[in-house]
Amino acid sequence: MNNRKGFVAGLLVAGLAAPLQAQDTLVTFRSLTPDVALEMAQAALASCREEGYQVAVAVVDRMGVPQVMLRDRFAGPHTPDTSVRKAWTAVSFRENTLLMGESTGPGSPQSGARHIDNVLMIGGGIPVTASGSIVAGIGISGAPSGAADHACAQAGIDAVTEKLELEGE
Repeated sequence: MNNRKGFVAGLLVAGLAAPLQAQDTLVTFRSLTPDVALEMAQAALASCREEGYQVAVAVVDRMGVPQVMLRDRFAGPHTPDTSVRKAWTAVSFRENTLLMGESTGPGSPQSGARHIDNVLMIGGGIPVTASGSIVAGIGISGAPSGAADHACAQAGIDAVTEKLELEGE
């Protein structure tokens, strides 16, 4: 009889555990719509133009895949690739590239991160969050400094912040 109770208890435990394991099989995440990504890129480009900068703006999805690319007519030929790499770095490391550039300098314990393929730790890349999760990254290249690139990227995010906050509700 005790064996039978043990067997039934084992079946109950196994039955309760199965749904828990199934919940770990799939994940759900959010990503920007192309329209919001484009709006953010256009706002960043406009911010840079107001300052007199000719830049490229890239928006990548949360996996680092390019979603939008805008290049102003006089931005350098290197700027599209550079802006994508900054945005990719921001989502990959979940940190803005201005701070990463400072914390990964020569002699720092994290300096080796600069040698990872596609990483570009120069200011101008910022992860975009909604409801505490990264949904995209934006990268700017072409302003006279990483800090100026960063400011334009932040202006792009600020232009769509209300839409990002509504997503979490």
